[in-house]
Amino acid sequence: MKKNMGTIDRAIRVILAIVVAVLYFTNAITGTVAIILGIFAIIFIVTSFIGFCPLYVPLKISTKKD
Repeated sequence: MKKNMGTIDRAIRVILAIVVAVLYFTNAITGTVAIILGIFAIIFIVTSFIGFCPLYVPLKISTKKD
């Protein structure tokens, strides 16, 4: 697994995950929407920490500067 995510990409994903968490814990989102956004938030956190996005591979995208 070669890293394919840059610093800005990773930071944006973490910020979005935090926003989803805040919305959930303040009961601004509930039900199915909360579950779906929660799953996305978890994926964003995991991919940010490992620096690799599997979706970028088939699309041949890399936000990491060499």
